[in-house]
Amino acid sequence: MSYKSILVNIDIDGPIVPIVKAAVDLAGRYDAKLIGLCGADAPLPMAVPEGEALVVEAWQQMRDDIEKRFKEVHAEFDRLTANSVESEWRESLASPTHAVVEASRSVDLIVMAASEGASTGDAYRVADPASVVLRAGRPLLVVAGKAEQVQARKIVVAWKDTREARRAVADAVPLFVVADEVTVVTVAAEADQWIRDGLKDVVAFLAAHGIGAKPKLIEGPDEYIELFNFIDGSNADLVVSGAYGHSRLREWVFGGVTRSLLNETGLNRFMSS
Repeated sequence: MSYKSILVNIDIDGPIVPIVKAAVDLAGRYDAKLIGLCGADAPLPMAVPEGEALVVEAWQQMRDDIEKRFKEVHAEFDRLTANSVESEWRESLASPTHAVVEASRSVDLIVMAASEGASTGDAYRVADPASVVLRAGRPLLVVAGKAEQVQARKIVVAWKDTREARRAVADAVPLFVVADEVTVVTVAAEADQWIRDGLKDVVAFLAAHGIGAKPKLIEGPDEYIELFNFIDGSNADLVVSGAYGHSRLREWVFGGVTRSLLNETGLNRFMSS
């Protein structure tokens, strides 16, 4: 198992260089094709009868400016990928989040930056990682800060026996294989045999792929505090977890750990749903 096609989302207002360099580095490791995508749209302004023509003109100008910016981002992407990896360029005059979700059907992995964490920012110009991971049906790697390389030497798996976590562990196997250390940690108020057996099974699954993962069982009343204390103390450079959430009207509602991990901009985060 490996990643043969990787999609990197590039927010139209940047920064461009760090996320593209990180994606190029990752694609190079797996000999994968890298698809660069930039999406943005302009909202149609509220029209008033006496100024309708001016409103439409202003709207069209915003779209023209986006098209111009696409050309600039495309040129930078080509410069950064030249003579390094097989690449492809895509652009979409549409919601950037929707553009990523739509393009995800052609790739094994999505790579994004999220300097503002889980907050969506301008939905017309910034793709929302929280929405992407729940809608795309592909694993999402959110790169830490403005890092130009994806460090994944020490990986912590935030394990909970759910469909999402099982999916994340399977999706992350190519990363585990080349890691120096993998720890599977689960937190429970009271560790019964079912929890112990689940942790044992995950470690056995990874062992079958040649991955020597270590189990870590933490008993404590607060899953969030115990998990993040362990992550902080482990010096992990990548956290793998399931993404838990659902749509409620026009907003996504997330589990506390998922939301917190999305906000941890200093960490590389790998999530599946």
